[in-house]
Amino acid sequence: MRMVQPTFRIGFEAMASRCEVHLAAASEAQARGLAQAAIDEVRRIEVKYSRYRPDSVVSRIAAQAGTDAVECDDETLALLKYAGTLFDNSAGLFDITSGVLRRAWNFRQASVPDPATLQALCTLIDWPSVQQEGRRVRLPVVGMELDFGGFGKEYAADRAARVLQEQGVQHGYVNLAGDLRVLGPKPDGQAWMMGIQDPRRSNQLIATIPLEGRLGDQWRLRALL
Repeated sequence: MRMVQPTFRIGFEAMASRCEVHLAAASEAQARGLAQAAIDEVRRIEVKYSRYRPDSVVSRIAAQAGTDAVECDDETLALLKYAGTLFDNSAGLFDITSGVLRRAWNFRQASVPDPATLQALCTLIDWPSVQQEGRRVRLPVVGMELDFGGFGKEYAADRAARVLQEQGVQHGYVNLAGDLRVLGPKPDGQAWMMGIQDPRRSNQLIATIPLEGRLGDQWRLRALL
């Protein structure tokens, strides 16, 4: 009779959120060792692309807006290409230059910004104007910035999952505050059960969703709401 490995949940803080890696391993020590490599990858991406760090790639590009271009590496160029695909596929609705609107919106207060403030910021939203020549990227107008927040956690979850896969993990998932990547089902073949938090009652769930991950890069969602 084949023994089913136990699973372990390793929590951590990243990207201003509560995150976790949940995986099957022979022991807790082994699980923590496997998870740490994935956690390190998440934090690497956070340091590299956080808009809150003055030394991040996006902050350096924003600091040179209206003046010089910034040379970018392959990873950053690939993410910018992906941002362009999202812009095109959404008919311009997904625009990573729109993060400037957070200067006007304060989601901790129940108030709407005045139209003049929004109008001024909207002049800085213009993905098609972002210039790229070879590996160099430039924002043409002072005050413009790039914000990877729309897909940054998803990218980090994918990268963390890849790190786990490369270590041979076949059963588990990465959860970055709700942005998920699943690596196979539970060791017994059952789906992982994910709760959806009630938006009005933080201590209650409104639904539970079974997630069945497939080995490799494919996974499927079966929502039973």
